[in-house]
Amino acid sequence: MRVISGKFRSRPLRSLGGLEIRPTSDRLRETLFNVLTAGNREALAGSTWLDLFAGSGAVGIEALSRGARMVYFVESSKEGADLIAANLSSLGLKNGFEILRQEVSRALPALARKDIRPHFIFLDPPYKLRNAYSETLDCLGKSELGGLALVMVEHEKKFDPGEEFGELRRSRLLRQGDAALSFYGRT
Repeated sequence: MRVISGKFRSRPLRSLGGLEIRPTSDRLRETLFNVLTAGNREALAGSTWLDLFAGSGAVGIEALSRGARMVYFVESSKEGADLIAANLSSLGLKNGFEILRQEVSRALPALARKDIRPHFIFLDPPYKLRNAYSETLDCLGKSELGGLALVMVEHEKKFDPGEEFGELRRSRLLRQGDAALSFYGRT
């Protein structure tokens, strides 16, 4: 696993063995960021991100590499949070991020109270936690935290997280291999 593009291009990222953390593949990350930056390499400059169920932190780190100003990594497991910290440290990053080691259901209200206004929200719960998709998307669809953010969801190709959650409506679905990306925005 590596950083695809930007100032940390080709730098390696670590992951944990086993099935608890399933990092977004290099190929799917590349597709995601190609969609976001289509025709505009500076599209992410100065942006704020939420990387929910962050795992290894690969998506948020990719955003930082491509010019994001701030990434909030939300990961409930100690191993995952430590892995994110190690990956950030290996790149020499000391600021521009915050790691919140807590459940997403607790982190979202805390971030909303801080008046965080992300431009992009990426969520990739463990595939076996299918309820986490609807619970998180419902919360974002009813929250000001979602605001004008583009919400991106990685999921199994054979699982459909849904079309609409509060004010969030799916605008695009991309399938790649066994995975898929759903994009949601405010109606």
